[in-house]
Amino acid sequence: MPQEVLSKTILNKTKRRDPWFLDDYTINPYSGCSFNCLYCYIRGSKYGENMSEKLAIKTNAPELLEKQLQLRAKKNQYGIIVMSSATDPYLQIEKETGLTRKLLEIILKYRFPVHVITKSDLVARDFDLLKEINERAILPSDLDGKLSQKVFITFSFSTIDNAIAKIFEPGATPPDKRLLTLKAALEHGFYSGVSLMPLIPYITDTTEQLEKMFGTFKEAGVKYIFPASITLFGNGNADSKTLVLRAVEKHYPHLLEKYKRFFSASDQMPAYYSNAFNNKMKELMGRFGLKNGIL
Repeated sequence: MPQEVLSKTILNKTKRRDPWFLDDYTINPYSGCSFNCLYCYIRGSKYGENMSEKLAIKTNAPELLEKQLQLRAKKNQYGIIVMSSATDPYLQIEKETGLTRKLLEIILKYRFPVHVITKSDLVARDFDLLKEINERAILPSDLDGKLSQKVFITFSFSTIDNAIAKIFEPGATPPDKRLLTLKAALEHGFYSGVSLMPLIPYITDTTEQLEKMFGTFKEAGVKYIFPASITLFGNGNADSKTLVLRAVEKHYPHLLEKYKRFFSASDQMPAYYSNAFNNKMKELMGRFGLKNGIL
């Protein structure tokens, strides 16, 4: 069972706005994550190999957010709130707690814009609130006139193949359901796109896989794609590097020696790969007529 915890703060001010995610503030209603993606950057001994076992609900989040947003709004410190930066706002437990929905109600009250980043189809439940936020929110002054929308919904994919996803993100909503929800968001008029990260070397970044994904997202009508390769950390039993290498050994043994070489001395793929990856992404973006950003 998830723990219930009391948090000291819920609204975090970022040092600088990320050019992709446009985060002035971040909110994480939960600690830990039941999606249990092997490549997740927050992995480690704190959460263990099965991150769902350490899942915690920040039960006082609505009270904290009420106070913090009231103060920010009074000072005219409007900014885009990203939900979420270190977990997913629509974990399975959200069906029972409704915590993210309660936070969105407060965000609507104080008229802050929102960027939802999720692997879940549950976000469709809150389309009503998100539509209201999009109509009523106040953009930060430096983005006023640069953005036509106040709500952004980004769906995270490392693959659109359900079988591959089952290996590397075993607790997440399957990609086919995610894709249907992405299409529904676009049909409802939301400014929605894809966080295509991390692409998994020689597994989901092959020409066949990339062509299929970019074609699928283009056909769906996405507004933008954020593509990125993988970074793997640590050598402990619960670290992302250990877990991904273990999965590669089991399901893609012919790639194991490559992965060992790539990550033996670094957390990132080698420079020659990164350069080729960036060039490929530019080529695909241009060919499919897709933006590499919201702005």
